[in-house]
Amino acid sequence: MKCPFCNKENTRVIDSRPAEDNNAIRRRRVCDACGKRFTTYEKVETIPIIVIKKDNNRETYDRSKIEAAIIRSCHKRSVSINQITEMIDEIETEIFNLEEKEIPSSVIGEIVMNKLKNYDSVAYVRFASVYREFKDVNTFMDEIKKLLDKQ
Repeated sequence: MKCPFCNKENTRVIDSRPAEDNNAIRRRRVCDACGKRFTTYEKVETIPIIVIKKDNNRETYDRSKIEAAIIRSCHKRSVSINQITEMIDEIETEIFNLEEKEIPSSVIGEIVMNKLKNYDSVAYVRFASVYREFKDVNTFMDEIKKLLDKQ
């Protein structure tokens, strides 16, 4: 690792610890040449995922889209921001564990719905009504009946 101050390559690690919820490693380093200290972060590089939309358009995976949808679904519900972050992390882990370069948005939507179902049934129905494009009250009621039958 080159020193950002003097560009010499003789640096050493003096402290390492997990960072960003154990998704990265924070390393404190010192340069043997100039004596200055600096911090580096190591993070696992993930392969870029392409999402295949309903209209067959393709776009790169964007965590913020899932986050916005979940926050909208959980609006005025008793789901904390920490639970939402945890849920999104679980969803991302499941998506990345598929090890696919291209994933249909329908697969992502089903993963999100399954996670929401475990946290809040109203948030689940809100998300499902938009995601599955409920056309009338009967479709909405059918989904609620399915949810009640499983409880």
